[in-house]
Amino acid sequence: MSDLNEFLEPGMLVRHPQQPDWGVGQVQSRVNGKVTVNFTEQGKVVIDGSQVMLEIIYSVE
Repeated sequence: MSDLNEFLEPGMLVRHPQQPDWGVGQVQSRVNGKVTVNFTEQGKVVIDGSQVMLEIIYSVE
């Protein structure tokens, strides 16, 4: 399985495409395909990068 989020770095802002109610999240770490993200409405979540491609947020409205 490939890491769909290999381009992410700590501090980047993202959204989970299947969980829009989680709000904007900030990447905390990415290790061995696992991405830890702190979402505004959900808190800290570990995401399997081989299953979910997070969407990068370039500007927050």
